[in-house]
Amino acid sequence: MRIWPGKPYPLGATFDGAGTNFAIYSSVATKVELCLLDNKNNENRIELREVDANVWHCYLPSVRPGQRYGYRIHGPYDPDNGHRCDPSKFLLDPYAKAIEGNIDSNQAVFSYDFLDPSKPCTQDSLGHVPVSVVISPFFDWGYDRPPQHNYNETIIYEAHVKGFTQRHPDVPEELRGTYAGMAHPPIIDYFKSLGVTAVELMPVHQFINDTSLQDRGLSNYWGYNTIGFFAPHSGYGVKSGGAHVDEFKAMVKAYHEANIEIILDVVYNHTAEGNHMGPTLSFKGIDNESYYRLVPDSKQHYFDTTGTGNSLNMTSPHSLQLIMDSLRYWVTDMHVDGFRFDLASTLARELHSVNKLSSFFDIIQQDPVISQVKLIAEPWDVGEGGYQVGGFPPLWTEWNGKYRDTVRDMWRGEPATLPEFASRLTGSADLYETSGRRPFASINFVTAHDGFTLNDLVSYNEKHNDANGEGNADGESNNRSWNCGEEGPTDNPAVTSLRSRQLRNFMTTLLLSQGIPMISHGDELGRTQGGNNNTYCQDNEISWIDWELDEEKISLLNFVRETIKFRKNHPIFRRRRFLTGTDSVGQDGLPEIAWFQPEGSLMVTEDWDSGFARALMVFLNGSGIKEPDERGNPIIDDDVLLMFNAGDEELTFTIPEGSFGRQWTEAIDTAESVELDSQLLPGESVALLPKSMRVFVHPFSEDELKPLLSKATIAVPTTVQATATPTSQGYVNNVHDPYPMATNLTAHFNAITAVPNAQPNN
Repeated sequence: MRIWPGKPYPLGATFDGAGTNFAIYSSVATKVELCLLDNKNNENRIELREVDANVWHCYLPSVRPGQRYGYRIHGPYDPDNGHRCDPSKFLLDPYAKAIEGNIDSNQAVFSYDFLDPSKPCTQDSLGHVPVSVVISPFFDWGYDRPPQHNYNETIIYEAHVKGFTQRHPDVPEELRGTYAGMAHPPIIDYFKSLGVTAVELMPVHQFINDTSLQDRGLSNYWGYNTIGFFAPHSGYGVKSGGAHVDEFKAMVKAYHEANIEIILDVVYNHTAEGNHMGPTLSFKGIDNESYYRLVPDSKQHYFDTTGTGNSLNMTSPHSLQLIMDSLRYWVTDMHVDGFRFDLASTLARELHSVNKLSSFFDIIQQDPVISQVKLIAEPWDVGEGGYQVGGFPPLWTEWNGKYRDTVRDMWRGEPATLPEFASRLTGSADLYETSGRRPFASINFVTAHDGFTLNDLVSYNEKHNDANGEGNADGESNNRSWNCGEEGPTDNPAVTSLRSRQLRNFMTTLLLSQGIPMISHGDELGRTQGGNNNTYCQDNEISWIDWELDEEKISLLNFVRETIKFRKNHPIFRRRRFLTGTDSVGQDGLPEIAWFQPEGSLMVTEDWDSGFARALMVFLNGSGIKEPDERGNPIIDDDVLLMFNAGDEELTFTIPEGSFGRQWTEAIDTAESVELDSQLLPGESVALLPKSMRVFVHPFSEDELKPLLSKATIAVPTTVQATATPTSQGYVNNVHDPYPMATNLTAHFNAITAVPNAQPNN
């Protein structure tokens, strides 16, 4: 075999159409062997003799895509001083673009002797560990373009590749649980009909199945056990030999064609090698101290803020380079649209503390590629000071755990929640405004993969994790859930009716809050996990979506679809700037927001301080939107009235008197009560069942619209097709606007009134 010197960059295995360059970093190695494998795992070992800045490299003109390979690293094995080089272990390339296989619990996978951990184990691990695969980087992306939805227009759907497709009847059986299954037309059509703009995939970086789980007959279903930061998980592929990389790219391309973004849930805080008792698979055996944070006074142990055994060393330039190279690769080569960073506080740690100005965030900020995609932090870890909601830099958005907790408490009837609920509903300015961020810094969610599903949140007071084999000791015990009177499944009509209202309450609150809503997969279908709130190891029907939909599930699905449509039709729920309170008035002279008691009087300080209050009414002024649209023009929307009754008794709400809207039309009722008259006038009353919510809109009439026309110039349509019907789009110019452009509201008003049977909404 011809061996050329090759180049030290890029790291990894790079096929250029004629051959493959191999490069790997190790500052402690005394000898590096590249190991090429045939189909029977026979090795061809090639010693790398070229070393530049601790990067060992060569070029092999005969190596093509599909070649399986790995490394053996010779060097010090001295755990007490942080060194774990072990040439008996077949190691993955940290920059491998494809990986195949899994690990087993064989002694050979570990560098220490099971019977005497102080002694090394020199058994060869080949055949018991995954291997790296050379891929072709060439792919026909055609005219692929990222959708680049604005943050305030974004609706995120968190999904699991396998769990979402495994039981779907319209996905061919051979494609279920795969990237190709996620890209199948019925799946994409479902997301389009639902109205989401981004699908956030749970981990798809190559992960391994923990041996401890294998021994219990379980598996690592969630995938938060990464071993390859450049490789899409091969278990979600249809074909082998690295072909699943192209399958992933084809999936992204299909979603982009549907105008849907792909966001990846990424795990850069730790790896699957675990603590000092974990397997030796890659980083440990290559350069342990460069890649991992070690306990200073005892370097055989790992500093762990993730609860998984280790943490990547974010003070090491080589760990930072690994992460940044990985992120850029997923954007430039795989075309993904953003990332959600698992346990992101770990990435911010300089030594022991969380520092939002750490080198990691500095590098992200200045990177011309990564800084331009969506960046979402899970702003906590398990270490001291790790809960950092509201503490990330301006470039970042965050999973808002305080939103989740407050909304759960509000609807289960906890006392003294109104003031914080008001803050969460309006974008959590208390968390984000002082750092110069906007409402869309808040990723609002009620449920996620970790914890109860929405259905279980209203069906269980306690977790039921017995299937996990840990004596129900795993998972969060404080779920802020309420079973509505009975634990688990029930035929009691009063309980089932209450649960249905609660599901709609949570969904409506989520979708009509300022910020970015995130829906956990299957919640719109009433998915249950039987009370299991920690299904990380349940790769089965407990976690997979059941697509056999009964009437109740279809009803909930349709409700969520209509509520998403309602959000999209009303820019008043998609503000780019924080509301400035009652001192800011709109073009109609009314405040941009007003808070009312159920009886219709404006709330005062004493009302907010009342610990027992569980009901309020919120007025949102459609003419009080201060920020302009994308073209710098004003935005005018319908006025909206939100009524919340989180109490245990039916309450009568009174439409506010005065100038807060002359007539109101109901848009949403989470209790699905008897239909009201088409219009409600100021001073009239409406009953809200316990634990329910109602939403009313005040569409501008011709008389109300004309005064506003004289105060605003806005880019709007001039001509309307005879079949067009105006919608409550707030006259925001976007690709869905059915009208051509015009210069002002007067032209638009004249146009729509010329259409037979058309009524101006705004």
